[in-house]
Amino acid sequence: MRKTVHIQNLICDACAKKITNKLTELQNISDVEVNLEEETVSFDFFTKHDFEHAKHVLEMIGYPILGHDNILSY
Repeated sequence: MRKTVHIQNLICDACAKKITNKLTELQNISDVEVNLEEETVSFDFFTKHDFEHAKHVLEMIGYPILGHDNILSY
């Protein structure tokens, strides 16, 4: 399955690289694409658990999905 989510705090290429690197490390997550202009990340996953784990990792590295609590403030 493939999912695209809007995320918070995505402001630069370094952010995109960090997201890509962290999600690519996860088992059952592949083909990670980050779109700076749309502030989205897209990726393939196998199960709902894989998707939930990816969401948790995004939150832990400072890029929560839009609508979730944002621990960073600018």
